[in-house]
Amino acid sequence: MNNATDQPCRNALTVDVEDYFHASLFRDYIAYESWDCMECRVERNTRSVLELLAKFDLRATFFVLGWVARRYPSLVREIQAAGHELGCHSFAHRLVYEQTPEEFRTDTRRALAAIEDAAGVPVRAYRAPSFSITERSLWAIEILLELGFTSDSSIFPFRNFLYGIATAPRRPFRIRTQSGDLMEFTLPTMKIGRWAVPLTGGAYLRLLPYRFQVFGLNGLISRGEPIIFYFHPWELDVDQPRVAAPRHAKLIHYAGLHRTERRLRRLLSRFAFGKLSELASTVTSVYELTPRSALKGHADVFTLWAGK
Repeated sequence: MNNATDQPCRNALTVDVEDYFHASLFRDYIAYESWDCMECRVERNTRSVLELLAKFDLRATFFVLGWVARRYPSLVREIQAAGHELGCHSFAHRLVYEQTPEEFRTDTRRALAAIEDAAGVPVRAYRAPSFSITERSLWAIEILLELGFTSDSSIFPFRNFLYGIATAPRRPFRIRTQSGDLMEFTLPTMKIGRWAVPLTGGAYLRLLPYRFQVFGLNGLISRGEPIIFYFHPWELDVDQPRVAAPRHAKLIHYAGLHRTERRLRRLLSRFAFGKLSELASTVTSVYELTPRSALKGHADVFTLWAGK
C-alpha cells in the first residue's frame, strides 16, 4: 500500500507504453518497417508494471503507443480494467517536429482509433514521443484540440539535444488558443542558478542520484507544485535485447536499468501518486502562444494571458 497518502500535494504517475525498439534514440537504426520482425516484450513488461502498481494500490495514466494497441488490444483492456487512465502516445513514435502537420494529424487519428477501438472508451490525453512538441512544432497544439484532446504532457521546460522548451512554465498551465484551451502538464524540473534540471523519470530516474531527486521533489511539494512522474515498461526489463547504436544512445537507454524497479518502489512508497486527470483542478495559470511577429528578440513562446 502507498504510505504517502497524507502528502499535501496531488501528483501524477504516467507510463509511456512502448517497447525497447520504439525508443527515439534508435529511430535511425531500427526502421519502422522492421518493427513487426522484432522480439516484442511490451506485453510482459507492461504487466510487470501493472503488478507493481497493484501492490501499491495506485492508479496511473498510461500513454499507449497506437502500434502497441493495434497489435495487443487485450493489453489495453487489461490496463483499463485495472482502473488506470488511457492516453495516446502517437501511433508510430515519430518525433512531432520531424512530421508535417498533416502527417501528425494522420498519425494521431490512427493512434486514437487503435486505442479507442481496443478499450471502447474515449481518449482525451496526449503525450508526444520524446516530448517533441517544441518551438518547431507548436502547431500541434491546435491539431490536438481539433482531434478532441483536452490535455497534453509533451512539453518539457528544459532543453536537450532531442526535446524541450526551456522558457515554458515549470508547472502545469492552460494554453489558450482560438480553438479552445488545452491543459499542459509539464514535467518537473529544479532551478539551479540559471539552469533547469530534470528531476525524475526515464533516464533521469536511472542516472541521477536518488537523494538529489528526493530533495528536488520535496521542494516541489513544499511549493505546492505537483510531481508528474514518467517511465517506460522497458525500463524494468534488464535483459532486453541490445540494439546496435552509437555509444551515447546505448548509454542513455541502457545505463541504470538495474536500478529502475528499486528506485520506483522507493519513490512510490515515499510520495502519493494518481492519474493525470486528477490534477485538472490544480491547473489555474493561463498562457497563450506568443505571436510569431513578437518572437523576435523575445525568448518566451508562452505569454501570460491577460484576458483580452
